[in-house]
Amino acid sequence: MKLRRDVFQAIADPTRRTIITLVALQAMTPTAIAENFDSSRQTISKHIQILTECEILEQEQKGREIYYQLNPKGMKEIAEFIDPFRKMWDDRFNRLEAVMKKHQSKK
Repeated sequence: MKLRRDVFQAIADPTRRTIITLVALQAMTPTAIAENFDSSRQTISKHIQILTECEILEQEQKGREIYYQLNPKGMKEIAEFIDPFRKMWDDRFNRLEAVMKKHQSKK
C-alpha cells in the first residue's frame, strides 16, 4: 500500500499554496512555476513533488515538457473538510445580519 502525504500539511506551506493558485489558472512547467519565486528551482521542484504526492497537482507530458495542473479531485478532501465550517459561519453571519436589520428597523 502506497502511503500518501497529508494534504493539510501540504497546503500549510505558503509557497505550495501559491503554486496551487498559479496552476489553477493554467497548466505550467516546473520552470515557469519556479520563475515566480526567489527560491531555487530544486526547492520549487520539491514543493511540486509534495503537491503531486497529495494528488493536488497532476502532471501531463506534452512533447519533451511536463506540465502541472490543478487536480480538482485532489482538492475535494480539503473542500469536504472546510464545507461544514463554511456552512456554520454562513449561518452565523445570516443570523447576525437579521439581528442588525431588526435593530435598524426599530430606530
